[in-house]
Order: sequence, then structure tokens, then C-alpha cells
Amino acid sequence: MALSDEVRDLGKKLSNWGRWGDDDQLGCGNFLTPEAARRGAACVRTGKRFSLALDLKHDGVQTGQPKGRFNPILTFTSLNERDKMAPGIWEGTDDLVTMSTCAATHIDALSHISYDGLLYGGRSQKTIGANNGATWCGAEQLPDIVTRGILLDVARALGVDRVDPGHAVTAADLDAALAATGLTVESGDVICIRTGDIGWYHDGDRRRYAVGVDWKTVGLGFSCIEWFAEREVAGAFVDTYTYEVMPPESGNWDDLLAVHMVQLRDMGLLQGQNWDFEALAVDCAEDGVSEFLLVAAPEPIVGATSAPVVPIATK
Repeated sequence: MALSDEVRDLGKKLSNWGRWGDDDQLGCGNFLTPEAARRGAACVRTGKRFSLALDLKHDGVQTGQPKGRFNPILTFTSLNERDKMAPGIWEGTDDLVTMSTCAATHIDALSHISYDGLLYGGRSQKTIGANNGATWCGAEQLPDIVTRGILLDVARALGVDRVDPGHAVTAADLDAALAATGLTVESGDVICIRTGDIGWYHDGDRRRYAVGVDWKTVGLGFSCIEWFAEREVAGAFVDTYTYEVMPPESGNWDDLLAVHMVQLRDMGLLQGQNWDFEALAVDCAEDGVSEFLLVAAPEPIVGATSAPVVPIATK
């Protein structure tokens, strides 16, 4: 089998290659204008802040799938030690962390996914090398996000605590969740989609969160891609491990990560997983306000293809 024509056709239809010039490495990050930042700032009314990040720890969300991803390993390079070359009586401790860049809450760089040997903008995937990393669309090129965030609580709109494994979140699901907020999406907004699936991780069932049930996971379906494109959103972030539904809706396993492929490689849409909306969702349900200032500065790791991030929602 091969990649479905539906995937290729949508990628061509929604491609942003050249839209902001041939050297563009921001993609839909270009929608993060000063106007979008001011719109986000106008959402701050109470000053309540919510971290949307998971803790980075040795028993975090990673379970070995896919291969090569692992949780942070913390080690110490000094313990309450004096630097004999420096004056004073102080003693200090230093440490280092070895981790996958997408170990927990993260943003994908536009170099994260390719197909047909090409990355966003039509550059060769060979611009990623073992020595220098991604020399095109590396994590250091990711923009700082300061804009209006909108929580779309799909689980609440469907009347469930957690959306079932294998459910493909559709454009209709997004419409229903958006209607419940009474808001209108504007260019440069960031969409935060809650399925409730991260609750399995909080319950201590890391395996269930990572691979679902019988390798069926809840996630974004194919129809969401055009929904984002039509509204010129800067990014779409989720509270799931796989981001998109598995197995692929088409039934063709060659379409695995089709949402990633079109959004990252063709559109240049900012996206990421393991964002924790649970506390924010409770507050939004209580006060009926689902918009907020979203600030998220990805770690500018030169050449990386994903970046850890601590997103903050302020209402």
C-alpha cells in the first residue's frame, strides 16, 4: 500500500509553502501577530494562572513507544561542593538532565515529520543530520507563543469524562465544543483540545495513556486539519500522547501520522502533545469563560526537532 491520495491531495490544497517567502521557517507561526498578542492580553481579567505542563520526571509519560523515547534522567555533577577556584564559603549543587525533547509537554518543530523526502517549505529531509541536527526548521526557529488560547472541551461537549479510545475527533466535534464557548476563532488564535485522555496518566496508568486499548487511541481526525486551516489558527495542541487517532481513519496503515504529515510538512501548523488541560477545564466550566492569554516559549534547542515547553494560561 501507499499513502492515500486523500492525504496527498489535502496536503497540496492546504500547503503554505512560499506563502511567507521561500525562506520561511515559521509556518503558521506567522499568524502570531502583535494584534493576536493584544487579543490574548485582553483576556486577562482575574489573573488566575494555570500551568498546562506535565512534570518532567523519571516515571513520566514515556513507556518505550515509540522506540528511543525515554523519560528524563536526572544526575548530579556536584553535590554541595565548593569551587576551589572561587572565593567565598558557599557550597553549590549542579545537575544535568538527559531526556527526549518530546518526553512530556512539548511543541513539534516543523522538521519533526517529513514524507517523500521533503520537509516544510520543500526542503530536503537531508537537512537533518547526526552532527548538526535540523539545519532547517529546527526547534530554535519555533516562535514564542503569546496569543489568545481557546479551550475546546470535546469530552464535555460529548457528555463524557474521557473520550473513548479509537474515537477520531472530527470537525463536527470541534464545532460543537466551540459553540459551547460562545466564541469565534480569529486568525492567530491557538486551539487547545481536551479529550480527557491525560486523566489515565494522572491515574497512574501510563501504558493506557500511551498506547490506548488494543492500540486504539483517541486523537484528532483528518477533518480537523481543514478546520484549522480555514480559521488561520497558529497552532492546535492536545491532551493525548499520539496527537491523532489510531488506527488511521482510512484503514490504511501507510496513512499513520497523516495529520502530522499535513499539518507539519505541508501547512507548517504549530502542534504538540501531552498538554494538561484538566485544571483549566474545571475553571472554564465553572466560570463559563474558555478564552485566555496563552504564553508558551519553546526551549530553543538548536537543531532539535521538538522542544519542551511550559505553557501558561492566564484568565
